[in-house]
This record gives sequence, C-alpha cells and structure tokens, in this order.
Amino acid sequence: MLFKPESEEDTKPPEVRKPGFWSRVLKRMVSLAVTLVILGGLGYIGWYAFQPKPNAGGGGRGGARLDLPVPVLAATPRTQDVPVYLDGVGSVRALNNVLVRAQVDGKLISVNFTEGQDVKKGDVLGEIDPVIYQAQYDQAVAKKAQDEAQLANQKLDLARYQQLAASNAGSKQQADTQRALVAQQEALVKADQAAIDNAQATLGYTKIIAPLSGRAGLRQVDQGNIVKASDATGLVIITQLQPIAVQFSLPQQQIVRVNAAAAKGALAVDVFGNDGVTVVDTGTLKGIDNQVDPTTGTLKLKAEFPNAKFQLWPGQFVNVRLKVETLDKAIVVPTSAVQRGPAGTFSYVIGPGDIATAKPVVVTQQNEHDAVIASGLSTSDRVVTTGFANLSDGAKVLIGTDDRAPTADLAPRKRSRSPDGKGGQGGQAKEGQAKDGEHRGRRERGEGDQKGQTGPAPAGQQSGGPAKSQP
Repeated sequence: MLFKPESEEDTKPPEVRKPGFWSRVLKRMVSLAVTLVILGGLGYIGWYAFQPKPNAGGGGRGGARLDLPVPVLAATPRTQDVPVYLDGVGSVRALNNVLVRAQVDGKLISVNFTEGQDVKKGDVLGEIDPVIYQAQYDQAVAKKAQDEAQLANQKLDLARYQQLAASNAGSKQQADTQRALVAQQEALVKADQAAIDNAQATLGYTKIIAPLSGRAGLRQVDQGNIVKASDATGLVIITQLQPIAVQFSLPQQQIVRVNAAAAKGALAVDVFGNDGVTVVDTGTLKGIDNQVDPTTGTLKLKAEFPNAKFQLWPGQFVNVRLKVETLDKAIVVPTSAVQRGPAGTFSYVIGPGDIATAKPVVVTQQNEHDAVIASGLSTSDRVVTTGFANLSDGAKVLIGTDDRAPTADLAPRKRSRSPDGKGGQGGQAKEGQAKDGEHRGRRERGEGDQKGQTGPAPAGQQSGGPAKSQP
C-alpha cells in the first residue's frame, strides 16, 4: 500500500490550517444574541398589549369612555340677606387701668385685699398709720376754736365802739379800727377751716381706697413696709374687665366705607375665640382714629365689649370683624361652585339634557362656605359644586346626591390585593396575574420547541387553561 508523503501544510495544527473558524463562530453567536433580543422585545410588547388598562373615566378595559356622563353634585342658588364684614386683627385692652399708690408717707399697717380679687369702687385696699395725721387734724380744729373765740370778743368790742360813736361819746376812728380787726379775725377763722379740711383730707389718705371697680393684680408692697407718695411701684394695679375694650386695625382703603356706615348708626363688632370660628362676644364700635398710621397704612379703631363671661383678657390678640352693611335678598351659592379661569370667575350651569355650560359670574364677596353672586346666575339655575376633574364645557353630567358624603379616614388601612374578593383593584390585579401566567406558559412552550423538546406538554398546557399565577 502506497502512502502519500505528508507535506508541511498537513503537519500544521488545525488552528493554523483554518484561520477563519473562530471568527465564523463569533459571528453566529452575535447573530443569535441579536435574534434573542428582538424576540424578547417582541414578547414584551405582546405581553404588555394584553395587560388590562386602568379605567380613566369609568370606561372599559381600553381606556376612558368619552361618551359617558361625568358624575357631579349640584346645588341651586338661594336668596338671603347677607351681612358684610370687614376682618381685622386687634388686641384686648382694659377700659381703665389704674396703679394705686399711697398719697401720704407712713407705715403700711394693713392690706385688705387678696391678689386677683374683684374689688369695687370705694373698697379700702390698705391703711397707713394715721397717728401723725390725726394729731395734725386735731391741732387745726383747736386753732380754729381759738380764733373763733377771739372773733366773738372782737365783735362785742365793735358793738360797744359803734354805740359810743353814735352818741359822740367815742371816736369813730376807734370804731372803724375795731371793724377792721373783726374782718381780719373772720378771715383767720376761714383759714383755720381750710387747714382743718386739709388735715382731714390728709387723714383720709391714710386709707388707700379703690378708685374703680375691677380686678386687683399682684401685690407690690407687703404689710409693715414704709410707703411714700413718691414710690413708683405703688400698692397694686386694678384693671377694669367689665366692660373691656379691643383696639384693632383696618386697611386704609376701608376708611370711606367705615365712615359711611358709622354715620348711619352704631356698628356691631364681633370677636372670635381661639378656634377662629366661634364668636365669644359682641360689642359696639366706640371710636375711629383721626389719622392713618404711615408705617403700616392702617387705621386704628376701638370697640367696647361687655365681657360678661370674662373671655377677653387684657393683652390678648384676637380676630375681629366689623359689620358695615347688609345685602338684602342677595343670590348665594356654595363657594365650591365658583371656579377661576384665565378670563375670570365662572360656574358650570346644568342646562336641559344635563349638559354643563360654563357661565361667567361676578362675585361680590365670599367666605369658606358661601359666595354672593352679583350677576350671572339666577335662583332657577343649577350649578355644579363637586366633580370638576373630568368636567368640561358642554359635557353631559350625572347628578348625584350627597347622602353618602365622604368622611375623613383618620387611620388609613393597608392596601390589600383583593379587598372584596372580586372586582375593583384586587380583581384587576388577579386577572393581570392570571394573564401573566398564561403568557409565561406560552413563552415556556415556545422556548421548549426551540430547544428541541418534542415531548408532551404539561397537563395544564394540554387542557388549554391558563397557568396559575405565581404568588
């Protein structure tokens, strides 16, 4: 048997004999990877296409149904008398505030009040040792008695001199001189009476009297101390709480309106409590300042309140409203019915066929609950108050009732996969999981066919039923 001798090329290794082998393998792997990526993207697109879509406006699985009516709540404008208020912020001030001081010097021998006590005008709050002032009073009384005795004697001498002068037995000059002495003595007696009154008043100052009715504050001086009329601290501060005053400010733009209302009569003023809603007291406007504060551009006003329940306290900051007028038979709608757009305020009016139409309105005033409409609405209209999210001009609406008004959820519950076991968000999640399992089963079958698996499919796949969703 003949053998062909090997050449040098035959003796080389396979790698050297076939230099393009690995490049062809690499190209095939890249092509397979690109193919798998494309198939995976197409599979994801198909899976996403079969997922249920959330209902945007109550429509079907494909999205919102534009032809369905929008559920809303409606209200009818009403006619009523609406008071017009001007709101301001103020502070409570005592109508009278007195620092009670001693008017004479001496030792404080008694204090006749307790701190925080309600005192009345004329009550004795304290007493100073009256011994010295009682002696001065007695001395003034004695001096007057002495001068009155001399006056009586001089009057008798005057009568004698006048008789002698009338009979030419005495000198008329002597009678005139005696008359002058009597007049001088009478003046001295009047001076003695004035000294008595002064001493009596000084003696009365030894009792410290309450100058007005009010509430006593904290005691400034204790019993046994020497007090003087020049002391700056005083004995106690008495504050009048009934009635009480409130000073508040309003913008300068309201000056004309307030003056016009005040010219017609007394204006009512309300004070709100700490919650800003409850009216704790109602009083009357007593004074308007004569100039505007240039630093704030506001006008100061003062009102007086009876404060029967002591709900107002000096130094307290309060919210105040001043009633300037009353709008008779005004059209009122809920504040939620008034919307604002680029062209101004408007409301959705429900017309024939339950079609909502946007109508411009003019609002006179509004608060948290009601809005006063000057023009644009009538009492026969129906306006939308709730449900503006999907509402547009010309849309058909479905008017509901507010019997089931939503309540605040103070403790939100944890979201469950299926709260009621059917329908709702949980049902959609369950249906989506089932479809996800079905698509996953289909992909598994496709991958098995690609890998050459010719064996029988699982029982669940043979029956054609969807695969169970994974938890």
